[in-house]
Amino acid sequence: MARLEIEIVSDPVCPWCYIGKRRLEQALARHPQTQVAIRWSPFQLSPDMPPEGRDRAEHYAAIFGEDRARLIQESMVETAQGEGLKFATKPGARSPNTLAAHVLMSLAEATPDVDASALAEVLFHAHHAESEDLGDPAVLLRLAAAVGLDEEIVQSHLNDPQAFEQVLAQIDQVAARGLNGVPSFVFNGRYAVSGAQPVDAFADLIARLSV
Repeated sequence: MARLEIEIVSDPVCPWCYIGKRRLEQALARHPQTQVAIRWSPFQLSPDMPPEGRDRAEHYAAIFGEDRARLIQESMVETAQGEGLKFATKPGARSPNTLAAHVLMSLAEATPDVDASALAEVLFHAHHAESEDLGDPAVLLRLAAAVGLDEEIVQSHLNDPQAFEQVLAQIDQVAARGLNGVPSFVFNGRYAVSGAQPVDAFADLIARLSV
């Protein structure tokens, strides 16, 4: 059986990362004979976000301007629908600092019998579909429990400064490799693909690398 290793560099607040995940999954479904190992690496779109986050509408407006922010969000909702995803921004939604969410992902990666991709899915869904605050420790605890992580271990990890330092070091390592945007997909440690590529493009690459 062919084996493929895929590193996914992403940030849970990135809408294209969620869409890219879904498109990759559709492409992999076309190659059931390929054994796939997926690893998640951290990236922060807004590393200067304060720990308490910001109002999401105000944050987007500050980046893009109100009119353009609205158009971008409307376009993302439509694009997401095409992939079977429902994006929604509820009143009062916040843009979080995602460092704690990445710490949680690193714990999932290191925990046997826990699927880090399943955690990525619930983080994406919580932010993009439910407008939950991924900077809220109570939210992260609940989402972690949904994929089988132990609550006491999660609490300890989220209170461990060293765990945060390790993730920050990972983010620096990703940047040092020239991966400066998300989503990025690295196949077999050699072939890097940027952006949420169409399903056919992912499928063609998987076919070539699975020979």
